[in-house]
Amino acid sequence: MPSRAEGARSDRSSGSTRRQFLLGGAVAGLGAAAAIGVDVALDRRDAGHDTVPSTPMNGEETVPFFGAHQAGIDTAAQAHGLFLALDLLDGTDREGISRLLRILTDDAARLTQGTPALADSEPELALAPARLTVTFGFGPRLVERAAGTGPSWLAPLPAFSIDRLQPEFSDGDLLLQIAADDPLTVAHAARMLLKDARSFTILRWSQQGFRRAYGSERPGTTMRNLLGQVDGTANPEPGTAEYDRVVWSDEGWLTGGTGMVVRRIRMDLDTWDRLDRSGREASVGRTLANGAPLTGTKEFDEPDFEATTAVGFPVIPQFAHMRRTRGDDGEKIFRRAYNYDERPTGASVSESGLIFVSFQADVDRQFTPMQQRLSDLDLLNEWTTPIGSAVFAIPPGCSEGGFIGETLLTGAAS
Repeated sequence: MPSRAEGARSDRSSGSTRRQFLLGGAVAGLGAAAAIGVDVALDRRDAGHDTVPSTPMNGEETVPFFGAHQAGIDTAAQAHGLFLALDLLDGTDREGISRLLRILTDDAARLTQGTPALADSEPELALAPARLTVTFGFGPRLVERAAGTGPSWLAPLPAFSIDRLQPEFSDGDLLLQIAADDPLTVAHAARMLLKDARSFTILRWSQQGFRRAYGSERPGTTMRNLLGQVDGTANPEPGTAEYDRVVWSDEGWLTGGTGMVVRRIRMDLDTWDRLDRSGREASVGRTLANGAPLTGTKEFDEPDFEATTAVGFPVIPQFAHMRRTRGDDGEKIFRRAYNYDERPTGASVSESGLIFVSFQADVDRQFTPMQQRLSDLDLLNEWTTPIGSAVFAIPPGCSEGGFIGETLLTGAAS
């Protein structure tokens, strides 16, 4: 199978034939205008290649779609992320799921390479992919309808005492994680893919998040959440043996894929504002200035959990978030979170928080014990409340001519 790094070549003629077969008369019903618009947009883009911009154009950067793993997992996180959870309609059976995933794969492959979707009525909006990725995740019911057997961890997380879950942010049959460095690109891709899916699914929830804008920080800088804390320092490095062990599954049809947890965590920034700087640092166990552990000087220094103060108290408190997340070597995850900030209600100044996203090969073994420790004792619980939760199986990638989910639906080796 070609790797994602080898790139995705556009095959407009074969793609059109395949999509027209799947969609039947639906595409034809759009008329010739859409097809003409796509050609005009492509011609304009080709013509523009004769002009070299005076500054680098991030909008033209692409992330290969095809490969052994789906993009959007080990991809350096983009500035904007949109998470869409869809529920299958009652009449969407195994055959319908297959058609849906083939259609979505075809358009996602096009859009991520800066090519308009087949029936794109606004093709000009697709020409600046800005590192667009589309990642597919399967919930328990989709796997069941596909007549497949899912991993044992593919189920809602256990009930944690700190949870105040709301159905409008929880569960789902099919997840689309759409991310890019440009919000217009994300919005357009979402519209195209939701149009593809509307005959098979209904939207369950949508969550939109952000990080620093492209170019605001050096590549590789750990993101900060809206509490001002660095978020993800302990992540394994993509491309390393540790990362492969933590993230990629070797289980049946999921081989080359992974497990995904999405948690919406509301932050009470209004009361957080009343906490002094030393209290904020103690709650996490790291300095605010550079993210160094309280026992070190640099962000990636190894914390010393045995160190004590002059009066015998731990330098990193027992209730500190970083201490509570530490388990044995098998309890590691890869965080890829986004912040959210929405319209406040009532007297609140903010309605903000974190769209926590983690990838791990086995949710039960790697994530759940960690989350249980945080639920039992974590000072950050005073200011954070999980209000949404979902678990998805992320299937492996696919080759050109294939589709995401084919290992589940056909049993074919990826």
